[in-house]
Amino acid sequence: MKLFDVYPVNDITITKAQGSYVWDDQGQQYLDLYGGHAVISIGHTHPHYLQRLTDQLGKVGFYSNSIHIPLQQQLAEKLGKLSGREDYQLFLVNSGAEANENALKLASFYNGRKKVIAFRKSFHGRTSLAVAATDNPKIVAPVNETDNVIFLPWEDQQALEAAFQQHEISSVIIEGIQGVGGINVASAPFLQKIRSLCDAHNAVFIADSVQCGYGRSGKFFSHDHAGVQADIYTMAKGMGNGFPVGGIIIAPKFKPVYGMLGTTFGGNHLACAAALAVLEVIEKENLIANAEKVGNYLMEELRKIPQVKEVRGVGLMIGIELPEALAHIRKELLFTHKIFTGEAKPNVIRLLPSLVLQKDQADHFLTAFKQALAN
Repeated sequence: MKLFDVYPVNDITITKAQGSYVWDDQGQQYLDLYGGHAVISIGHTHPHYLQRLTDQLGKVGFYSNSIHIPLQQQLAEKLGKLSGREDYQLFLVNSGAEANENALKLASFYNGRKKVIAFRKSFHGRTSLAVAATDNPKIVAPVNETDNVIFLPWEDQQALEAAFQQHEISSVIIEGIQGVGGINVASAPFLQKIRSLCDAHNAVFIADSVQCGYGRSGKFFSHDHAGVQADIYTMAKGMGNGFPVGGIIIAPKFKPVYGMLGTTFGGNHLACAAALAVLEVIEKENLIANAEKVGNYLMEELRKIPQVKEVRGVGLMIGIELPEALAHIRKELLFTHKIFTGEAKPNVIRLLPSLVLQKDQADHFLTAFKQALAN
């Protein structure tokens, strides 16, 4: 049997990782400024994370949600405290797509409606409704197509108001910072408008924080920069530092009913141990403040570089837009300078490093980036 070939891959095999660095099978060290799509939040192989998982595996790795799992409540309490949502409720799943799927479903249960507002360049996942709310026809299979999703232009308040007038809206789903779409930051007025329209029409505000959450923006959720409270926040990626775990946190107005939502693997013992370790490290090492500090420094320095068309982002979620003629720079950073970065589109470099990134590592990237541009 061979693998189903759906990923374009670089000819690199990673065999070791620590902090903000990875090494390949030839012993070559790389600076990791991508963290496997924003998954590595507290650095590779953090000792506290390893200890938490090892200890838990020696006790019990899995049992179903048919029994008490105290780790789930511990996670809910810690998450509530650090996010400032202690009165919200937590439902645990396995991935970001599953988190968004359950959020959209819960919203529809809540108000009995079907219409969902999503935005151009959005990415919400690859499962049925999550991919239907994703603005990329290439990954939407015919079976996923639905007229229940209304795509609106990014930051267009008039189009948003018109959609609410024309349809009975169940929910609005929006990334606080679009990741795949090119690191586009939702403005405070736009998020505030969504909040006010959802309030006026009893619709549900879903804050997709799968990539832009968990402290990456310098606040726990990137939507927090707008001073709004969403009804449901979706999470994954950095939540488990590489262990598959996702979740939604749900406002108090939603009342659970047995059977409404369900999962086999979500909230298992190992997943909760991983997620708790991440929050404990974020809190102890003050990583949210570090993300803000190092991210601001990086963006300030990048904006001084003449070849850069635009720098977008908040904290350690950064998009560097280059002229199309310089689309090769990301590959040069990887293969010449041994630095992993990501791509939003060919000429937009995406930086999603772990929240432990230090200023000297940021400087190393800046030097390499300038050298690559000078060649």
